[in-house]
Amino acid sequence: MTTHGYEAGRLDLPFVGISTFGKRPYVADWTAIEADAAILGAPFDFGTQWRAGARFGPRGVREASTLFSFGHAGAYDHEDDVTYLPGDVRIVDIGDADIVHTDTMKSHANIEAGVRAILKAGALPVVIGGDHSVNIPCINAFDDQGDIHILQIDAHLDFVDERHGVRFGHGNPMRRAAEKAYVTGLTQIGIRNVSSTAKEGYEDARAMGSDILSVRQVRKLGPEATANRIPEGARVYITLDIDAFCPSIAPGTGTPSHGGFLYYDVLEILQQVAQRHEVVGIDLVEVAPDYDPTGGTSILAAQVLLNLLGFIFHARAQG
Repeated sequence: MTTHGYEAGRLDLPFVGISTFGKRPYVADWTAIEADAAILGAPFDFGTQWRAGARFGPRGVREASTLFSFGHAGAYDHEDDVTYLPGDVRIVDIGDADIVHTDTMKSHANIEAGVRAILKAGALPVVIGGDHSVNIPCINAFDDQGDIHILQIDAHLDFVDERHGVRFGHGNPMRRAAEKAYVTGLTQIGIRNVSSTAKEGYEDARAMGSDILSVRQVRKLGPEATANRIPEGARVYITLDIDAFCPSIAPGTGTPSHGGFLYYDVLEILQQVAQRHEVVGIDLVEVAPDYDPTGGTSILAAQVLLNLLGFIFHARAQG
């Protein structure tokens, strides 16, 4: 006997209705969030150093996510024999933080306020950027949440301290995070080839507690051994830059870097992390839909996020 509502409810195909994330309920009042996870858009891309366009990332990922809005029955995975994201996992979309054009600090403060509202409600914050600078206000919001470890999946180290007075651009977030007393360490994977960070940036990162792995090193280790490098018992915040993926599958980004991960490279690591650790927050950044007319990059981002949420809440249900 089926327990879903396909027969009694609306069919509600992906192209019908309003494009909230996964077609989940929209909550406009940030003081009235009642959910297990809440999606916040951070459409800010003033921190980019090359191609802009990630301001349209939240909108693009939301629209792409409707492809996976099965809704009534969750998502059954025959390999795992698990139905992920069943109806008792409450996910809401709280819209976007307000962005004040040319004003990084006000825009970042508005993003931080959204993450704080989600945390206050006891929900898992899931932020869709925007460029990688939006991670800075996200991590700021965790200043009263206890110790966290950051898993960064990215082509670039993003560990620049300051360049020409810029401290809060998309090349700075991991340095700003490492400075926080409550960030106990960083695991940075996918970092490769020609990088925006000079050698001293890598030296600084390692001195401040970073474990840095390239794509080839991760593949040699495998997903289980890679996940094992995160300290046991760590509460993990995941920041995923879409340029961690090879531009052959994710061209829709501002700073593509060839030689990146393929889908299962990342997915299997995320599944291991979700099984072993409490995941306390997520951001996915740098999707710039206009550079990918196929829409594939946005679909990839939505698929990764929904699978990751499925892994997290299944692990929680298993205790």
